[in-house]
Amino acid sequence: MLSRVVVVLPPLTETFELGVACEVFGVDRRDDGVPVYELTLVSAVPGPVHTRHGYDIAAAHDLSKLDDADLIIVSAGNMEPAESATEARAVARVLDALRAAVARGVPVASLCTGAFMLGAAGLLDGRRCTTHWRHAAALAEQFPLARVDPSVLYVADFPIYTSAGTAASIDLCLHLVREWDSAGSANAIARRMVVAPHREGGQAQFVNRPLPSATGYSLGDVREWMRQNLRDNVTIADLAKMAGMSTRTFARLFVDETGTTPLRWLNDQRVLAAQHLLESTRVSLEFIAHEVGFSSAASMRTHFLRLRHVTPLEYRRVFGLKELVDNPSSTSVAATAPQH
Repeated sequence: MLSRVVVVLPPLTETFELGVACEVFGVDRRDDGVPVYELTLVSAVPGPVHTRHGYDIAAAHDLSKLDDADLIIVSAGNMEPAESATEARAVARVLDALRAAVARGVPVASLCTGAFMLGAAGLLDGRRCTTHWRHAAALAEQFPLARVDPSVLYVADFPIYTSAGTAASIDLCLHLVREWDSAGSANAIARRMVVAPHREGGQAQFVNRPLPSATGYSLGDVREWMRQNLRDNVTIADLAKMAGMSTRTFARLFVDETGTTPLRWLNDQRVLAAQHLLESTRVSLEFIAHEVGFSSAASMRTHFLRLRHVTPLEYRRVFGLKELVDNPSSTSVAATAPQH
């Protein structure tokens, strides 16, 4: 059971993620049956903590608080190397303290870009982990022994926990309460925060991730035709004939320009078109599957899970327009993929 929670504030602390940790672990909710946590803020460098938003935060406690912590959270902040020798020495002491805590079996969690500090401490080596999808590639490059998964909201790999960007900090903090205290406590905190106690899916559903851009233009007309005719059951031979080249040459050039195969690209475009209809209509899943060219709702579900990591129904539950009626004849739909 958690009692003493210590949050490490890195240079240029991001205040949203810090606020999440304070909200989950720093509010007295005994009236809801939630244990009271002793929350302590510790600065990674001496003096007031400078935030990225132009104001300072006073963290009155020193690193000795990490020695007695039941849980250590590294909040989001600066990912760049230390700007001075003094800062570098201070951060090095934090990294030593984090390694010592893990050696004692104390859980250590990072929120968003806080994962870079865990990486610098060597705590991500050989572990699956995550961070904000915009910084996942940089995390993997800086710490090649880490197994970075940019598609999830958080990763629990005891004693290391990492979250994706911004609001995913809520998901991880609630998970920590659920795992170390109880599901009842996590649900009570979620109700008070007016958030879901557990979100389905991963951060891939929130990424504006268009399919790979073409590096050339020779197949642009073919791809546009494919977008406008998603319901057509075409073969690579049909597309190659349209492009005026052999099947083998067409397939090779398509991969060169888009980074994927023609069939995979076409099914991804169908998912994007289905996503648009799920957001803007209440028509049935079977109707949408037919409109965008899938053979069935089950087939659409398979490809939707692959690309968006949630089912079509789960996606509609989060992003759909609630006021539309479930009546295909009353909604104008177009079986073409939205442009990106």
